[in-house]
Amino acid sequence: MAQTITDRRDVQFVLYEQFNIETLSKSPKFKGLNKKTYEMVLSEARSLATKEMLAISPEGDQEGCQFENGKVKMPESFHRAYNLVREGEWIAVADDPEVGGQGMPQIIATSVMEMFQGANVSLALFFVLGHGAGKLIELFGTKKQKELYLEKVYSGEWGGTMALTESGAGSDVGALITSAKKNSDGTYSITGNKIFNSCAEHDFTENIINPVLARIEGAPAGTKGISLFVVPKIWVNDDGSLGEPNDVVCTGIEEKIGIHSSPTCSMTLGGKGNCRGTLLGEENKGLNAMFHMMNEARLAVAIQALGGASASFLYAVNYARERLQGKHLTQSRNPDASPVAIIEHPDVRRMLLWMKAQVEGNRSLNYYVAMCMDKAEIAENDEEKERLNDRISILTPICKAYTSEKSCEVCTMGIQVYGGYGACREYPMEQLLRDCRISTIYEGTTGIQSMDLLSRKIGMKKGKPFKELLEEMQSTVAEAKNKPGLEDIAVQMEGTVTRLLETALHLMQKMPSNISAAFAQSYPFLEVCGDVVIGWMLLWRASVASSALSKLLGDKDEEKRKELLKKNKDAAFYDGQIQTARYFINSMLPETVGKMSAIKNMEAAPVEITEAGFGG
Repeated sequence: MAQTITDRRDVQFVLYEQFNIETLSKSPKFKGLNKKTYEMVLSEARSLATKEMLAISPEGDQEGCQFENGKVKMPESFHRAYNLVREGEWIAVADDPEVGGQGMPQIIATSVMEMFQGANVSLALFFVLGHGAGKLIELFGTKKQKELYLEKVYSGEWGGTMALTESGAGSDVGALITSAKKNSDGTYSITGNKIFNSCAEHDFTENIINPVLARIEGAPAGTKGISLFVVPKIWVNDDGSLGEPNDVVCTGIEEKIGIHSSPTCSMTLGGKGNCRGTLLGEENKGLNAMFHMMNEARLAVAIQALGGASASFLYAVNYARERLQGKHLTQSRNPDASPVAIIEHPDVRRMLLWMKAQVEGNRSLNYYVAMCMDKAEIAENDEEKERLNDRISILTPICKAYTSEKSCEVCTMGIQVYGGYGACREYPMEQLLRDCRISTIYEGTTGIQSMDLLSRKIGMKKGKPFKELLEEMQSTVAEAKNKPGLEDIAVQMEGTVTRLLETALHLMQKMPSNISAAFAQSYPFLEVCGDVVIGWMLLWRASVASSALSKLLGDKDEEKRKELLKKNKDAAFYDGQIQTARYFINSMLPETVGKMSAIKNMEAAPVEITEAGFGG
């Protein structure tokens, strides 16, 4: 098995050439950090991911979690890797050192998590959930709650999860029935049942902290009456010592298509009447607080999917270079021709280039959002901070939904490159697809993300943030027009961005008179937004690469240029960026334009067909 799960050269390109993250060090928050520091962090993370986490992933997939008498036993080999992550303080990479973090930029933390997710998604999910629980306590907790929980959750000494979903409510969180009754000592008695709670029971840690959504007795119905509580598995005394078990019981774990070593738990709270929690934040403001964790989790899911897609792509490239099968197309009639590596076949190259475009484009997209988070943290004025947060808000549903959907397609394509072997457990490809599949569902399905984009994000603040996003794309187009060899794809991209604005305006205008037909287009609209954003990212990459390649090639003639591209890895890398952008913009974006035409048709068949009309 190849031990490459992320392309280090590509990550470096995104960090230092496309986004120039060293400029962050000019701010007091990141003062003293530089490329050397970042590379040291990323090298250590890569070593941990490939040497420890990757090696145990197949074993975890086959062995899974064992549930017995309310307890979940993790694969034995996972304990060492979990403890190594703890010792390396990898859970809170981008958090303040004062609360147990490393103080790195969010974009570095994102790169670290991509490696961890690509190596072993089931294990990496523990760190994502633990960090999310800690972030809620950091942002909304009382001084006492922070003292009791924060350091231990961020360090991984205690686990963390989120308890939102109920069987009767599903994605309609406002329909939850878990209740909370205030006690005389200020705590709350919690009673209810939760499902689909990732990592809510395991034997990595002695305690697990559950942020739980519940409705205080007498609170308003719906989302307005939901509060958030800290509910530890084992009660924590005021002095920080552990008390009695807290009547938080795991009643079972799900058998799933993938992520077999990530326990997906059903939980009963207060089955014996002894579950206690403390209010986290304000009464009836729980959902607002939980959205902080959910938005973090949605971006984390995008990175989860990207990590698997990156691994699938790199496995496919290496396999295609090694697998000998068939003659070269130009030698098909030569009976004496030797078989060639399948990477020589045009259709295999097409598949690999499609995978490359998606992986690299989505990497840039998700790292870009992380960079916006960093810039928002160090923004010098409220106006700039608001602009960046609006940009993050618009791109979050695209990151979550588009990255996860396209990553599943990348993993499917990876199996196709392997042929029959891709479907066999002897190779890693089928596990990557199974592990990736859940990313399109949890933390808000693709459909929910598309409705959020269409109903809330595109039109917010009278469409100003959306228009500013498109204007930034056109700025990249204008720059690319001045780069030799990019003029034609820049013009193609320019027209596609204009069509996207027209499509968005059309939907906004038609929505009031036919809201159902408009929302039948919400997923296609999110998909075309994602296509255009990826085209933007790839054109941006190509523009940066074009300048760098020109410096390497100088005034060499055509023959010497070709020779340099064969021998010089940097030259080949930069040329690869340009070719990838050309392929995506010339071959894929025309399909996107066609999708936009279909959206503008506002076909209402999905909402007009009767239930009986579906047959069955």
